[in-house]
Amino acid sequence: MSKCYSLEAVNAMDAPDFAGAFGDIAEHSPWVAELAGKERPFASRDAMIGAFAQVMFAAEPDAQLALIRAHPDLAGKAALAGELTEDSKKEQAGVGLDQLTAEEFERFTASNDRYREKFGFPFIFAVKGATKFMIMDAFEARLENGTAEEFRTALEQIARIIRFRLEDRVQ
Repeated sequence: MSKCYSLEAVNAMDAPDFAGAFGDIAEHSPWVAELAGKERPFASRDAMIGAFAQVMFAAEPDAQLALIRAHPDLAGKAALAGELTEDSKKEQAGVGLDQLTAEEFERFTASNDRYREKFGFPFIFAVKGATKFMIMDAFEARLENGTAEEFRTALEQIARIIRFRLEDRVQ
């Protein structure tokens, strides 16, 4: 379980402690936290969230693509194998993706495969507050997008995931 920090404690951390506390906020991409930490002291939790998003949006396209590709498929093989990060596991379970029927799981798998084949990266959706039905509707709608639009949408969804995770960890 992740620890919850006060903003004062966040601002007082040295760089290694900050990276240790927040390096997993951006899925398997500790560089986001390392660079965001250089913007301290943060005036507010929203300023901290903004710093993480700014780092991500300012990164080179190859780094952004690596960040997108670091995310697991929703209700995918990593979930079945127990290979999700704690945050991803909690988020996917929170919307019932760990309790899909066989038919629903097959539909998610087929959608993940179609999406990845078309765009070359996984479907990213900030699931907090959503339902499996909302996610499937988003799959269908976003499969109609062009690659550039979907790349931007994936980054925007990652920014939402980062926001939710930091809201859980920083008071």
